[in-house]
Amino acid sequence: MPIKSRIRTIPDYPKPGIMFRDITTLLQDPVGFRLTVDGLAKPFKEMRIDKIAGVEARGFIVGGAVAQQLDAGFVPVRKKGKLPWTTIGRDYELEYGTDRIEVHTDAIIEGEQVLLIDDLLATGGTAAAAIKLIEEAGGQVIASAFIVDLPDLGGSRLLRDMGQSLHILCEFEGE
Repeated sequence: MPIKSRIRTIPDYPKPGIMFRDITTLLQDPVGFRLTVDGLAKPFKEMRIDKIAGVEARGFIVGGAVAQQLDAGFVPVRKKGKLPWTTIGRDYELEYGTDRIEVHTDAIIEGEQVLLIDDLLATGGTAAAAIKLIEEAGGQVIASAFIVDLPDLGGSRLLRDMGQSLHILCEFEGE
């Protein structure tokens, strides 16, 4: 079974009209989890990857596993106030306001090659902010990888317009 068939769709969550793509069913399936981690890591096996930056929270789960496969370090990209050390951050727009993500100031060394990983790409606001934050920290984002893309929401177009190389395991039409 392919990855897409292992992802549960929950209608009208968190609000009416939204089709929520729940990857917990994919992660709890040992074969699905292995396919996901292998699929995210494979294109980058022959590249120099110094760090994997995983976006809170599901990006932590797959990002850590990909980091192990690629012999890379792992950098958590967290919501404001969650990291215990000195941080730098980036604000980004949400449909209902703004939010902020942060990394430790010593998480990325100038010139390191970073692969950004998250579970889902929707509007691209969080990913775009994470890319800018990694660059501000001194890293070079060589690609962004996602389990799911919702292309109708424009995130993949936004990131490509930023010059990003994308690696996506599956897509779902609509919201």
